[in-house]
Amino acid sequence: MSRVLIVDDNQQNAELLEAHLDGTGFETKIAVNGEDALAGAAAWKPDVILLDVMMPKLSGFEVCKRLRADPATRNVGVLMVTALDQPTDIERAVDAGTDDFVTRPVNKTELLIRVRALLAAGPEPTPTDRALAYFRRVQQGP
Repeated sequence: MSRVLIVDDNQQNAELLEAHLDGTGFETKIAVNGEDALAGAAAWKPDVILLDVMMPKLSGFEVCKRLRADPATRNVGVLMVTALDQPTDIERAVDAGTDDFVTRPVNKTELLIRVRALLAAGPEPTPTDRALAYFRRVQQGP
């Protein structure tokens, strides 16, 4: 069962996202702020993170940057879910390292499609993964 960490300081928004995923084969957990998101991502090891942008202390942009900077979380799929809808907001999200961006209100079908797409894409191989794959091919010979 794939794990989805929902990060939102608004309880109603978090619970709505959780309800959209309920009964669809995902295990969910809610983090209520950026600090909880970083701790939850490190400890719980989610496959996808649904990340609000506008949160106190640490914005979703900052959380995403920190996730990407940490080798343990850099390959987790991140979908920013926010009320922001300006092109500059999307640009900031991409610069922060998000994999996808959706504007609220998001319907269940769209959310499921986007989460499943992130899971299907899988984590991007790290340089170490690529080096190990090359080494294995060389070891096996032609």
